[in-house]
Amino acid sequence: QVQVVESGGGSVQPGGSLRLSCAASGTIFSISAMGWYRQVPGKERELVATITFSGNTNYADSVKGRFTISWANAQNTVDLLMNSLKPDDTAVYYCNVKSRTGIRSPNRDYWGKGTLVTVSS
Repeated sequence: QVQVVESGGGSVQPGGSLRLSCAASGTIFSISAMGWYRQVPGKERELVATITFSGNTNYADSVKGRFTISWANAQNTVDLLMNSLKPDDTAVYYCNVKSRTGIRSPNRDYWGKGTLVTVSS
């Protein structure tokens, strides 16, 4: 099994910054990608940003130029730096890990429990 733990959520004023961190642990043979998704009540979960093992990144249009996803120094950890935050960024942010637990295991999705980001004056 793979455990996914997010940290760094909180409240910030519009225009402010926050850094989210996500750490994966457990039975990990390999990680192909990690990413962040967000969800507000009544809406579907949406992609925010992803990063592959090789460092390729993908961002939602709504966050391009403001958010940066990167591999952290700690193993199997990814950070999301969020700048110029807007009230529309308010959501629960979930970390996703695409991982294999063994050489013959398929790639599976693992999710964290989420961390709340509130942008409000």
